[in-house]
Order: sequence, then C-alpha cells, then structure tokens
Amino acid sequence: MKTNEALKIIGGSLSKPSKMPGWSIGLPAKECKTGGKLQKVPGSVCYDCYALKGCYVFKVVQDAQYRRLEALKDPRWVQAMAHLINSKKPDVFRWHDSGDVQDLEHLNKIYQVCRLTPAKRHWLPTREAWIKDHLTSKPTNLVIRFSAPMINQRAPESWPHSSEVVTEGGNCPSSRQGNKCLDCRDCWDPSIKTIQYKAH
Repeated sequence: MKTNEALKIIGGSLSKPSKMPGWSIGLPAKECKTGGKLQKVPGSVCYDCYALKGCYVFKVVQDAQYRRLEALKDPRWVQAMAHLINSKKPDVFRWHDSGDVQDLEHLNKIYQVCRLTPAKRHWLPTREAWIKDHLTSKPTNLVIRFSAPMINQRAPESWPHSSEVVTEGGNCPSSRQGNKCLDCRDCWDPSIKTIQYKAH
C-alpha cells in the first residue's frame, strides 16, 4: 500500500499535536459517547473540553475529523493505519488527540492496528467504561488509560491503567515544561498505573 492511498483511506491525514512526541488521529469531540454527556456537566473533565475550542473549531479541522470518523467504516482502514504508523519515525502513537472510541468494532480495529505495528508503543485514553470488559484481548504494546470523569476524582482501582485531572500537584511534568511531553513517555509506560494531569 502506498502512503498517498493510505491517507485517502483514513480520511486524509494523521494529526501531529504540538505537545506530543509522536503522531495521533483526531475524531470529532462532539461525537464522543460518554464525553458528549460529560460536556454538559460542570466540574467534569469534558466540561471545558480543549477539543471544542481553539483551532479545533475551525471548519477545515472539523471537516477533517468527520472524514476520519466516516473512514472507520472502510474495510481497508486497519491496513492503512498500520502502514502510516509504521512509516513514522517516533516509536509512540496516541489514539485520539480528540474524540474517543465509538464502539466495540472500532476498539477491535485499534487492537488490530496495534498488532500490525509491534515496534510502536500505543496509548489510548478513554472515558468509555465498557472497554474494561475487553482488556483481556488487548495487545501488549497498547496501554489503555481510563480517564476519571470529574476533576479531582480518583480513578477506579479496578482499572490496570488510568488517568486523573487534578487542580494541585500531579505527576505529569508537562505543566512544568511548557505544556509539552519533551522526553517524558509515562503515558505509554505500562509500569505506571495512574497519570495525574494538572488542570489548565
């Protein structure tokens, strides 16, 4: 598969968040299942969602995100995503700098992509609690972190990996280094159970 063909199949492009060391793929935050409900709840981590403001609201960005969402239906999507991720130099990939897993079919496709990119480390943050029932089939190079829904709420201990948003402290160093990961790869590290992000 050629790169130009793969890009067309997935909806046009991957995304390259300035904070991150690697690539990602963005879906429309408006189409988040659980997050879409939390966007209306004051005090939730989704209430002031970064993916619903700034550059994310530009029509060109929104159009691209909806193309990627529609592209999930393409039977060639898994192979195309694997080709693109394998062709990139960074060894880390973040799933969804905006948006979230849509359903079990989507999750299984992500699993397939991870298996086809064994030299890469994948991180998937999610607010979809039902995914916990499908962790046993998760590829070993994928860390799925369940995000606690409310600010300053502890994540459930039952999840192997999780994340929290806190107003004080936190073990994510990005708030102390220009809102960038720089050399940190903790989110991709399966030995770290919970990442705490400073609210901003």
